[in-house]
Amino acid sequence: MITVNIRYTGTNGGARRFAEEMENSGTAGAIRAEVGNIRYEYYFPMNDPETVLLIDAWKDQEALDVHHASPMMAAVAALRDKYDLHMTVERFVNADASPDDRRFIRE
Repeated sequence: MITVNIRYTGTNGGARRFAEEMENSGTAGAIRAEVGNIRYEYYFPMNDPETVLLIDAWKDQEALDVHHASPMMAAVAALRDKYDLHMTVERFVNADASPDDRRFIRE
């Protein structure tokens, strides 16, 4: 599984309005319905009202590549431009937790 954390940052509440429009327009739902999507969720940091965190997870690189070639990307880019957002991106490939790490995880 591949997880991508994208932080969208703007001004005057633009990042939050972007996330709300992604949800209300159905674009986020359409992305969630794409084959291979595991997670597509927006979060709001408590100490930064101008940033939105998107956690975006995909089954594998092929599913992510298909998503990147989809019409959804044009919709995302248009909304990002509309709200003049800037991004930072972190990419993770999931691995099983070590036995030492597992002792801190409550399931």
